[in-house]
Amino acid sequence: MKTRKYDTRWMVSVALMAAIVVLLANTPLGMIPLPIIKATTTHIPVIVGAILLGPLAGAILGGVFGICSMVSNTLGPAVLSFAFSPVVAANNTGAVGALKAVWIAFGCRIMIGVVSGWVWILLKKLKVSDYIALPIVGFVGAMTNTVCVMGSIYFLLRPEYAQAMGVATDAVFGLVLGVITGSSVLEAIVALVLVTAIGKVLLHVPYLRTKPQAG
Repeated sequence: MKTRKYDTRWMVSVALMAAIVVLLANTPLGMIPLPIIKATTTHIPVIVGAILLGPLAGAILGGVFGICSMVSNTLGPAVLSFAFSPVVAANNTGAVGALKAVWIAFGCRIMIGVVSGWVWILLKKLKVSDYIALPIVGFVGAMTNTVCVMGSIYFLLRPEYAQAMGVATDAVFGLVLGVITGSSVLEAIVALVLVTAIGKVLLHVPYLRTKPQAG
């Protein structure tokens, strides 16, 4: 009975974090206007959830983020929706393109939670202070999102990306590198600040720190 209650608490906590992901993904709350860019905040609950509830919860929350991304890019296609919507991709490049879009929109977002969760575990095993560990995980989690997405676009959809951006194929590397080293760094700094602020508060809420036990 005790283990079952513990598992239920974990699942409820994951569900609450997932609801926040959905809210951010479908409202203006998911974007923070900065002088240069609009920084997304949708990955913040994925990172925080991975810290509080473990890599598995992070993977689930990342998957929710990915599903929201696929839905929004399918219902409201944009220039780069072929990279995030399997429906749009299938219309352009068939089943292979659809699988690539699923990986970029869904798989890469799962990686945010997995990487964040394991980096947090590693830092805690090394007895790193929360004040240091939280910003590190926030930054790494945000960069995982950008590097995984943009890296996958480069390796899987380079010709399509070049066509969408109106550049030569050999210019795609420079564009991708520019995104990773430019706007994504500012976005990661936003994540660093928010994950540190939110995580420091929630780490003191026992209900949100419960994890499922084996057996």
